[in-house]
Amino acid sequence: MLTTKRFILVYALLLLGVLYMQVHAGITPPVNKPFVQFPERHLEWRLVNEFAFSERVMEILKPTDILNRTYIGDDLRPVDLHIGFYDGGKGTGVIHSPRHCLPGGGWQEVFSNRIILDLDGTQLNVVEAVYEFGPSRELFLYWFQSRDKTINSEFGLKLAEITSSMFHGRRDTAFIRISTRYEGDLEQARERARAFAMDFSPVIREFLPS
Repeated sequence: MLTTKRFILVYALLLLGVLYMQVHAGITPPVNKPFVQFPERHLEWRLVNEFAFSERVMEILKPTDILNRTYIGDDLRPVDLHIGFYDGGKGTGVIHSPRHCLPGGGWQEVFSNRIILDLDGTQLNVVEAVYEFGPSRELFLYWFQSRDKTINSEFGLKLAEITSSMFHGRRDTAFIRISTRYEGDLEQARERARAFAMDFSPVIREFLPS
C-alpha cells in the first residue's frame, strides 16, 4: 500500500514537473563559477594530475562544466575528484548514477551505504561505496546536488529536480564524486576520503550556484 502511494505521488510530481518545464522553457539557467578556476592547491592538498573524458563519454554526459583531477595530501596517496555540473538548459545532459555506470565499466560493487557526514556542523548527505575491478579496490564518496541541497539517492535527486523546477524555476544539478584506491586498509582510505571531503566541501560550494 505504501509503495502504491509512493508511486502515485512520484507520478503526479513527474507530470507536474513536465508541465511546468513546458510552460517555463525559456528560463535562463544560473551561471556557476567556471571549474577552470578551481584551486590547484588547498590546505594540505595539491594537484598532481588533470584528465579529460573521451569524446564518446562527453557526448553521453553533455555537462555544462566538468572537472576531473587528482590531488595528493601529506600521506602522498592520490584522491580523485570529479564534478559534473548540468545547468538544465537546452542541450545539456543529465547525471548518470555510479550505480549504473561503474558496473557498466566492469567494476563490481562490494558494498554501498547512504550516510550523513558532519563536516564541522555542515551535514553532507553522501553515498559511501567500495567497488572492485580485478585486484583493485576503490572507495567512493559521492552525492548529487540541487541548489544548496546535497542528496544521496537517485529518487531524492529526481524529486529535488522536480520541486526545484516547479517552485524556483531551476533545473540545474551537479554530481560530485571523491574516490581513492587502497590495498587492504579500508579505514585509512575512508579517513583520507572524508578528510578531502571536509577540506574541499566549502570550495565546491563556491563553484556551484546556490
